Amino acid sequence: MIWLGIETANAPLSVAIVQDNKVIAEVVQNIKLTHSVGAMPAIEEVIKKAGLTPAQIDAIAVSEGPGSYTGVRIGVTLAKTLAWSLQKPLVGVSSLKSLAANVRIANYAICSLIDARRQNVYAGVYEADTMEPIVEDHHDHIDGLLQKLQQLERPILFVGTDVDLYIEKIQQVLGSTAIRAPFTMNLPRASELIALAQQMPLPTIEAVHAFVPQYRRIAEAEANWIKEQKKEQH
Repeated sequence: MIWLGIETANAPLSVAIVQDNKVIAEVVQNIKLTHSVGAMPAIEEVIKKAGLTPAQIDAIAVSEGPGSYTGVRIGVTLAKTLAWSLQKPLVGVSSLKSLAANVRIANYAICSLIDARRQNVYAGVYEADTMEPIVEDHHDHIDGLLQKLQQLERPILFVGTDVDLYIEKIQQVLGSTAIRAPFTMNLPRASELIALAQQMPLPTIEAVHAFVPQYRRIAEAEANWIKEQKKEQH
């Protein structure tokens, strides 16, 4: 079975082709190139390098968020368009879970962390050996997250490029139980995204239309609109 994986939920970009559990081609990059410019060429590149045509792809996996609203939308839009035009099933995978899959090390809880600005983060915590969630993907202030992690009372491995923004505070609160993943593990890999998608049931082709991103919080513009509505009501 041939899978195409698309990961654009945050600044890094990754696209991969996996055939029968073998990585055939993969792009992983963390450069200042918007996904609206770089994602489609990367998809075309991996398909070409794999010696395939788009019609030969059997299924598509996409990072469904949380993360950058724009990044998530671009990846999901590309994946939905390809899935529907090729009539192939589309599987969504948490961007946080995909990142955690980079570091499946036994005996650790893995915390994937993505910056959400203003001292807020997207985070999820997973068991390393099973990838089952310990703390579900959510949006929180960094202080709120660290309170949750303190209660776990166990070593926690932090992964993601944005961990660097908070590592001092993390180590102050958690001390020696906080472990930093090697920098080589911090970028999401579309091949890991596919590996997780393969463990999920394949949806019907018709389900492509109903597929929606998982933002884990409302957009700032929507939040401001709600505030204004409440003011008017009072």
